[in-house]
Amino acid sequence: MGPRPLGLWIADRAARKVGLARRWLRDGPVPVSPFLPGRAPPPAGLADAAAAQVLAAVAALPERPDWHGGFDPVAHALDIALHRAGGARSVWEANRLAALPLLAQAARIAPEAAHLARAESLLADWCRANPPFRGVAWACGQEAAFRALHLALALALLEADRNPPSGARALLECCAARIAATPLYALAQDNNHPISEAAGAFACALLLGRDTRAAAARLSRCVARLVASDGGFSQVSPGYARVLLDTLSVVEWLRRRHGAPPFPAPLADRAAALTRWLHGLVDPTTGATPPLGLEDGSALADLALRGPADARGSLERAARLFCASSADAPDDPGCAWLGLATPPAMLARPARWSAAGSMGWREGDAFAVLRTGPLRFRPFQCDLLHLSLRNGDDWVIRDGGTGSYDPPADWWWPALSGAAAHNAPVFDDTEPMARAGRFLLAGWPRMAALPDGAVARDSRGNRTERRIAVAGRAWTVADRLRGPFRSVAWHWRLLPGDWTLHADGITGPAATLRAQADAPFACELLTGWESPGYGRIRRVPVLRIRADAPIRDVTTTITLHAEAAADAAR
Repeated sequence: MGPRPLGLWIADRAARKVGLARRWLRDGPVPVSPFLPGRAPPPAGLADAAAAQVLAAVAALPERPDWHGGFDPVAHALDIALHRAGGARSVWEANRLAALPLLAQAARIAPEAAHLARAESLLADWCRANPPFRGVAWACGQEAAFRALHLALALALLEADRNPPSGARALLECCAARIAATPLYALAQDNNHPISEAAGAFACALLLGRDTRAAAARLSRCVARLVASDGGFSQVSPGYARVLLDTLSVVEWLRRRHGAPPFPAPLADRAAALTRWLHGLVDPTTGATPPLGLEDGSALADLALRGPADARGSLERAARLFCASSADAPDDPGCAWLGLATPPAMLARPARWSAAGSMGWREGDAFAVLRTGPLRFRPFQCDLLHLSLRNGDDWVIRDGGTGSYDPPADWWWPALSGAAAHNAPVFDDTEPMARAGRFLLAGWPRMAALPDGAVARDSRGNRTERRIAVAGRAWTVADRLRGPFRSVAWHWRLLPGDWTLHADGITGPAATLRAQADAPFACELLTGWESPGYGRIRRVPVLRIRADAPIRDVTTTITLHAEAAADAAR
């Protein structure tokens, strides 16, 4: 973890042990109605199709969400073991109250349909079921922050954020207290947690009419630490980058709406850089992002109702707020709800780019992304030097995905996040980093970026220098190996389909892979696993190329089939 996060984690443990956190989280009165105003303002100028989509989404909401899952609803928040009963992730989703902005939208579209009353009832039911600070909903400061952001956004959509009703104020007070109780834990994570919590604290202070300067400064410091000037994020994950952008977009929009001072530098510049990074990864026609790093299917403040699989609404909102540009959705209904005008400028997609932790190439309708270094923040998967390659809309060479933070079987971990779940060389059938915890790997390799790739040296002294080149539809991956290894293997995860094995590679409907080396090697077609979404897993074909030392130089050429790209385009 490094000395800073480890020290923060130890300090958090000590603070909890002596009861400092519990002083913030004492039992208190349950917030009660009114939470929302009695009437909704007129609807924003919205296309009929977008309005119909909102009403359909409201109709699909559950009558009463499951607030607790398998967790004890009366246990103190600090006493709950989160990684049991299938984990807290799915339970937290309902407790983020993402339905509130949706119901506020519906109330403005169809004021006669009692959507506002339903939102009021939802909040009252949630508060009764989750008294401060009991149950899994209060177990994490970030979840309180997401809840506060959704409540603030709903109030703003209803023109009630400048003078929130008493119930909303009480709930925001509770969210602010939960965020303030364990700040060291959030800071120790070096991921989206400290940014989310600082943003939630800012939103609470803003709507409660308090001084926002401390929260704004904390938010900017966290962004400055965790987002590089080139847009690289400490979590090399398009999904988590999207959640981070959504978080920053909501608080930036609220800040402007309330006329609060600009966030301290470099928040705006780093948010713009992160927007450009994510924009370079997203498929402009589908909004899909590459399978890269951890993903949990989150989508914060999804006013356009695109869901976790389509990031275009998030990008469009962030591009308008931080880049004075449009992205790939100039008619995005989410931006219409926020009154964000469409700028004339468009974000460009460079053919080549690099950022902290990743590197990308774009050639025609094909796109590749490489997981690089150097490592300033902890990796969450053994995915260093992994390459993903898209042909049209299809990821021909792909990542294993996340699966679940609390999988039903232990074999999910190596099958999805281990080195064999990625296509960099695996030496001696041994993980390059030992798992030291659910989200912690030990023995990080030494990493460095190259102009056309990256190099990694693991703790055993095995070194891989990987370089990428593209010419037309042929992508070349050149791996130069050094070290005391006895054997080495590559695991190329492939697009599902009919693949034909050859002595030197494989041919399928989307591509042909051919390997050349300075020593004999063998090819096998295996069945592996991938996770197409959080909590889901399915079989996938895998080409394994295996060789013994003294192999040193291996070149794999991936030739994309033009007809597959044409089929995808159609």
